[in-house]
Amino acid sequence: MSQQPFSRPGAVDLSALKRPAQPAPGAAPAPGGAPGGASGTYSVDLDEQNIQGHLESSMNAPVLMAVYSPTQAPDSARMVQDLETLADEFEGRFLLGKVDVDRAPQLAQALQIPSVPLVALVVQGRMMPLLQEAPPLEDLRALITQVLQQMATQGVSGRHQPLTGAAAPEEGEEQEYVDPRYAPAESALEAGDIDGAVAEYQKLVDANPADAEAAGGLAMAKVLQRTQGVDLNAARAAAAERRDDVAAQTLAADLDMLGGHVDDAFARLIDLVRRTSGDERDQARQHLLGLFAAVGNDDPRVLKGRQGLASALF
Repeated sequence: MSQQPFSRPGAVDLSALKRPAQPAPGAAPAPGGAPGGASGTYSVDLDEQNIQGHLESSMNAPVLMAVYSPTQAPDSARMVQDLETLADEFEGRFLLGKVDVDRAPQLAQALQIPSVPLVALVVQGRMMPLLQEAPPLEDLRALITQVLQQMATQGVSGRHQPLTGAAAPEEGEEQEYVDPRYAPAESALEAGDIDGAVAEYQKLVDANPADAEAAGGLAMAKVLQRTQGVDLNAARAAAAERRDDVAAQTLAADLDMLGGHVDDAFARLIDLVRRTSGDERDQARQHLLGLFAAVGNDDPRVLKGRQGLASALF
């Protein structure tokens, strides 16, 4: 796709929504019926009461806002279903906020929505239009992968917590405790200083090699470092053409990770280990171990990946 999400003008300041209006008497409840408007693991129906809390979560991880109308633009409803699928697929790399203009026309007006469908990226409270059409699922997946890769290179690499069964975040809600040991590294990431984050995490690992959280942070920061400025399409084309090229395949695996395709990243490198030998095999194995650390050794996907690696080696 040819979209250049971060060069488009027209970012909208959402601060005016900080104190949303109260619903009119008898107004229809938000679709989904769950507390806080939650309608999926990583998707939520937005209304005038819960939008501010959810948009505030864009300070740590991206929010995709999908504005649609089942009556005015039927294809937009299909697109929202595809985005819900992708929100779960990317496992918290973004939160999907859905605005049905048929049910929340005043909210759509407050957001200055020119037409439907509209998909916008919200980062740190700023809304930037991405799409004003309803493309197929694969095109959506490619665009979101590109967006998340670019956001990661800018230090926006957080994840949203699952919403299912949880209330929407409230203004002034106590934030999750952050261990001060990791604050310098996280501050560097937030500032877009990926090299600085790698250095800070490395200090922690050198001081305590058993610190699994620091090791995981270092591994993920190195993924960001290796993919800075990489042309996604060119890297994937190189990997497709050179299946046994360790550099091409490990870079593609890093991009898989940034796109939320963890199993694909692991499978790519396990297959590479199986096809190579000697130093090349060891390079692929070591890179895979680094990705295991980035995800976390207790993650079921890592446990499965380690089984696959053992099978490839022996």
